[in-house]
Amino acid sequence: MALAILIMAAGKGTRMKSDLPKVLHQANGKPVIEHVLDTAGRLNPDKTVLIVGHQAELVSEATRSYPVTPVVQEPQLGTGHAVMQAEAPLRSFSGEVLVLSGDAPLVRSRTLEELLAFHRREKASATVLTAELDDPTGYGRIVRDRLSGDVLRIVEQKDASPEERLVRETNSGIYVFDSKVLFEALGELRTDNAQQEYYLTDVFGICFGKGEKVSAWRVEDADEIRGINTPEQLREAEELLKLSR
Repeated sequence: MALAILIMAAGKGTRMKSDLPKVLHQANGKPVIEHVLDTAGRLNPDKTVLIVGHQAELVSEATRSYPVTPVVQEPQLGTGHAVMQAEAPLRSFSGEVLVLSGDAPLVRSRTLEELLAFHRREKASATVLTAELDDPTGYGRIVRDRLSGDVLRIVEQKDASPEERLVRETNSGIYVFDSKVLFEALGELRTDNAQQEYYLTDVFGICFGKGEKVSAWRVEDADEIRGINTPEQLREAEELLKLSR
């Protein structure tokens, strides 16, 4: 099965309190985005698309030694809108699309291989990597069918009901999609949510509504899904990277 990887690297990273794009901050001697690109490269993808936005030229220049196709998201209207920008370079692509976050350097290539294998075994159209957290505050919640266990939808924290906020299974921001299903569903996204953005997570609800198989695979080590949003989280990620290498 052909594999394309999309890496989200458009964010400004306001909480880093720096003009430097978040993904270019150093972690153990190299930019955060390089950790993600190195992990992606171990999967031998047929194509890698880097979605850039804030200081796009700087991020593109910093990653030019990698075999990636940069595309610019401007303006930035949400995660779904970011992936829409990859439609042109993937127009002739048919296969699986793996979406990674450029600010989440702790996920292991072995974990991604297991995620892809699960997606194939399930014959799913969309699969999300999840983790169970003691404190899920700030993360999107995985809402499952109580009988089948299938994923009904992924609800962002700001849009979650009080009952949904009690769910501890959380969204990692890492997904696998069938390419045809993904780009068809992107055309149906709407902005009727708290942030008035195009949520990539809404693709799961669209797929479920059409009778497509949607799945979730939970990683054992929740540290792998950690993103970096603050200098403190960057320092924590550096310590964890030392232990995992």
